[in-house]
Amino acid sequence: MAKQPKRIQAWTGDREALLPLAEAVAMVKANAKAKFDESIEIAVNLGVDPRHADQQVRGVVNLPSGTGRDVRVAVFAKDAKAAEATAAGAEYVGAEDLFEKINGGFTDFDRVIATPDMMGLVGRLGKVLGPRGLMPNPKVGTVTPNVGQAVKDAKGGAVEFRVEKAGIIHAGIGKASFTQDAIEANVKAMVDALIKAKPSGAKGQFVKRISLSSTMGPGVKVDLESVGA
Repeated sequence: MAKQPKRIQAWTGDREALLPLAEAVAMVKANAKAKFDESIEIAVNLGVDPRHADQQVRGVVNLPSGTGRDVRVAVFAKDAKAAEATAAGAEYVGAEDLFEKINGGFTDFDRVIATPDMMGLVGRLGKVLGPRGLMPNPKVGTVTPNVGQAVKDAKGGAVEFRVEKAGIIHAGIGKASFTQDAIEANVKAMVDALIKAKPSGAKGQFVKRISLSSTMGPGVKVDLESVGA
């Protein structure tokens, strides 16, 4: 049998146990031993079949402790709305000029926001933005006349979520350097947002399993009752 890498041998705790949230977070932080500030991620298995239109789960949550990431925002807007987006801190703001830049292969951004009147233009970038999950959508607040607030939300901790084909939600909820309380608050906010986004077609148990992990660490199972799921 091949010998396990030292970083795996150094992992502590029972990774098969179902732990209360506080213990799960503590274990994830203890096993985040990389030389960089590891990201903390949540994986939630939902009782839905995304192949059905009435079982789609999609939304946005404002994490109270932020994400710890430097989110780069591109905004499609003109005139006063463009100025509003720039003042709010958007890295890239434009209309036809931004369209040409992105259509030419530029993808150095993490979120795309657009005013409603720009969606005719933005829609033509579907093949570029769609596969990366960046197409603006009014359901998650990225198509809005209030671009200034949308930019501030994106940079302040707003996280979009969308169920994958296997019925799982993956999302980043912070960094290993965050305090225990900060990570717990973000986990609870994410779970609350998912429960509120429960689709009409979902039957039976909605939240089935929750696990937390760091970039280089093991997955840790979370007791559903400890997060109100």
